[in-house]
Amino acid sequence: MLPSSNSDRPPDAIIDSAANFPEIFGADIAAACHGERIGGDFYDCFRASSERVLFGLLDVAGSREGSQQILSVAKTLFRNLGLELFSPTDINESESMSELGTRLNQEILKIGEGVRSCPAFIGCYHEKFGTLCYTNAGHIPGFLQDASGIVDLPPTGLPLGLFSHATSEAPIAGMAPGACLLLVSRGVIESRCRKNNPEEPEFGLDRVREVLRSNPHGGAQSLCSSTLIAASAFACESSSLDDLTALALVRTV
Repeated sequence: MLPSSNSDRPPDAIIDSAANFPEIFGADIAAACHGERIGGDFYDCFRASSERVLFGLLDVAGSREGSQQILSVAKTLFRNLGLELFSPTDINESESMSELGTRLNQEILKIGEGVRSCPAFIGCYHEKFGTLCYTNAGHIPGFLQDASGIVDLPPTGLPLGLFSHATSEAPIAGMAPGACLLLVSRGVIESRCRKNNPEEPEFGLDRVREVLRSNPHGGAQSLCSSTLIAASAFACESSSLDDLTALALVRTV
């Protein structure tokens, strides 16, 4: 059972969703945000080839206004490099993913004019094989659930934007039919109700896992919405929250 909310006030509606994400054969993908967009969260998803779909969740440190240029450049580069690296049929996905992370890192350092921490989770889903190639550059762990339970996909390298020669590994995980991947922003994990107690614990990783366990047959959009509603209700002051963002990928067949 999910922990009770710290407030009886109903959570605000989800205000943003990824309506333009591509359709994926045998899978469902969606993303959503809750509350005001005040931080540097950025998510995207696009088709890189006839069998591969790229997606990512990045969190540039600082305010959204101060991060706007970096966010804009990162999105353009993510798509352009993603097509360049993942559109060929015969590629080593792990090598391409590592290259994508390296070049994104270098560009963020350049545009940010120095150190600008940008944790990032980037994934490539292969429709034919049902596999996930990913890199986690200092981001919140991804949560991969299948019939055997939930496995964390922890960082495989440092956040982007810190060191010019930083590298990140890019492992490959299988996604059986019914498996789902859930990504959340730092704002979700750090949600708490400071109204009555500044020392109130955070929403945390375990509560995200509990939301995932409570939605075994829901679609990607339902999983995103359930996660953000649970975090905002727990925090009890949604208007003052940092960005709450979730992205989910569910393999349906």
